[in-house]
Amino acid sequence: METATSIGVMVETVTLPSDALERTVKLNVYLPPVPAAQASVPVLFLNDGQDMEAIGLEKILSDLFATNAIRPLMVVGIHCGEDRKNEYGMVSSVDFKGRGANAPQYQQFILEELLPYCCYRYPMMVRGEKAFAGFSLGALSALDLVWNNPRVFSVAGVFSGSLWWRIKDKTERDYNENRDRLMHRQIREGVYHPGQRFFFEVGEKDETEDRNKNGVIDTIDDTIDCMRELLYKGYLEGKDMKYLQLPDGKHNVETWAKAMPAFLKWAWPAI
Repeated sequence: METATSIGVMVETVTLPSDALERTVKLNVYLPPVPAAQASVPVLFLNDGQDMEAIGLEKILSDLFATNAIRPLMVVGIHCGEDRKNEYGMVSSVDFKGRGANAPQYQQFILEELLPYCCYRYPMMVRGEKAFAGFSLGALSALDLVWNNPRVFSVAGVFSGSLWWRIKDKTERDYNENRDRLMHRQIREGVYHPGQRFFFEVGEKDETEDRNKNGVIDTIDDTIDCMRELLYKGYLEGKDMKYLQLPDGKHNVETWAKAMPAFLKWAWPAI
């Protein structure tokens, strides 16, 4: 284990052997400036933890804590494995290329290995709210984990989410958006989970694809359609859902770094 400290934030780097994933998982744990034995704090789990240095998460958290912009918050950055395209996805189904085949094992790791480990090592998070967030394919994974485990996770952060995840290629003649986009279908066929909240970020330069030729890139269409499915379930925009569209936003860590403070301040504003 390695430990580093910046103003108001202590960062621990630990490794956790996983039977579910058959690999050792590296974690970066960002601890807030509160006595561990005297406080209960929310915890945010992040996919693609290896990108947190590039995003500047340590400084983002330090600045927000220093200005009292957010409540004390613990963050666990989970480094992805070499087989990222198979570990991240949806538990219910692979996509049309068979990607996401190990998503069930990844969920098993989160629920049966990572959570018990973190609760044992960091008692401050045991009773705190638990959230999951990610970027691109990691965002799809985060949303899937939150939606399917409402008794565990109450907040999802979806940055440039791969909400196109579909069972059929969009070029197939009988491709149907309502039927074949898997996250949308999962939410439509699911039930309302009281207390869950969802943050969605999209950059207007995330991509150039526009499969339905409506002048709007697919990332925006897929995200708004996903929010619409949540709206139909009973979630309220502004209260349960937050949408952030960045005019110059791209599919990269620089954009996600700009969006991260907005997510944190929306999810855990200072009381």
